[in-house]
Amino acid sequence: MTLSTRGLRAALLAGTLALAAQAPAWAGDEAEVKDFLLDNGMEVVVIPDHRAPIVTHMVWYKIGSADEPPGKSGIAHFFEHLMFKATANHAAGEFDRAVADIGGSNNAFTSYDYTAFHETVPPSALEQMMGFEADRMRNLVLTDDVIKTERDVILEERRSRIDSDPQAVLDEEVDATLWQNQPYRIPVIGWMQEMQQLNREDAKAFYDTFYRPNNAVVIVAGDVDPDAVKAMAERTYGKVARGPDLRPRIRPVEPEQNTRRTVTLTDARVSVPSFSTQWVVPSYHTAKPGEAEALDLLAEILGGDNRSRLYQQLVVKQGIASEAGAFFQGTMLDATNFTVYGSPRGDAKLSDVEAAVDAEIARIVRDGVTDDELERAKTRYVRSMIFARDKQDDMANMYGSTLATGGNVKDVEEWPDRIRKVTAGEIKAAAARYLVLDHSTTGYLLPQQQAGN
Repeated sequence: MTLSTRGLRAALLAGTLALAAQAPAWAGDEAEVKDFLLDNGMEVVVIPDHRAPIVTHMVWYKIGSADEPPGKSGIAHFFEHLMFKATANHAAGEFDRAVADIGGSNNAFTSYDYTAFHETVPPSALEQMMGFEADRMRNLVLTDDVIKTERDVILEERRSRIDSDPQAVLDEEVDATLWQNQPYRIPVIGWMQEMQQLNREDAKAFYDTFYRPNNAVVIVAGDVDPDAVKAMAERTYGKVARGPDLRPRIRPVEPEQNTRRTVTLTDARVSVPSFSTQWVVPSYHTAKPGEAEALDLLAEILGGDNRSRLYQQLVVKQGIASEAGAFFQGTMLDATNFTVYGSPRGDAKLSDVEAAVDAEIARIVRDGVTDDELERAKTRYVRSMIFARDKQDDMANMYGSTLATGGNVKDVEEWPDRIRKVTAGEIKAAAARYLVLDHSTTGYLLPQQQAGN
């Protein structure tokens, strides 16, 4: 089982995957993406791909850490773990063994806005996987012993992955500073003191509320026939009773930010200093038409790869940075963040790198980007998405994350055209509107000897 966080390193990985994961179903592909709704409210999306005899099956629940009740932080991730325990029909570990016996793989992950479970198996095993997932959707056996054992597991996970890692500790503190009101300020894994108090009653209430077919999306990508998948889904998921209608996912709204904040952590385990600066910006779900696309391309031009402005200026030409870049986390249910980051190289100081990053942002705000630069970025971006079409799990993740955060199949299919329509003026306007240092949060990770400097 894995955990999705908003930490800097995790965010860098997520940004890379998001780029790859947003590959559309192009006109001319061998089969059309199909979308249908079961009688119990479960949405099913089928992405045919007959190049290899494998299939990726995913169940996305529209529940993440940002939906947790106050004081119960970490319960979404905790419940991801509990879903691998015994049900009324299958012993603990039976699902995992069934996947391993056919040479497949399975896992799960939790994020702020969703929890997803996935298997990659031969097509002949798809209905069996659906049966297992449908079973644990409602038939988990949650005893006090099960709760205690798995709670100890997640507490140790927090100690090993967060508390023992200076970068992860700083990431949490930066998040708690960047977000003044939105629940994205609370870590996905949860706060230790609240995780310690999670109990069977909490788990049962969470399960009964959110693990229902009308709060889930099934994605099937691979060597399958859509009509056959629909019949399988009806025989398995279709037997699960619809749950009560859930209230709209209305969360606290972030207030207008009007201060510049810094968070500094010094630690003896840190050898190379680094910084990141973040801004609250709209996501694809909250932005005005074209605005999120402009932010996506702004991140690509500013710091998306080794052809970006930050890399070319700071790493190649000036030689003051070992790394420098930018990313935009667009697939979020609420407002999201735009981030720039860097680390010094050689005798350069962290302040030199930060000043150079700020200068590149100011140059875009003042002068914009060239039409040629924009077209090359668009081409680079779209081509990378076409290449990602080779990975059916990327396709499944793309559709799943979009549908779990308020989008639909049409949004996915039209996304490349919206990217192509972005103008240089829109990118300049987005940079001027959102990348304002007086409204930012910067995190500094410093070696112990730099304390007090």
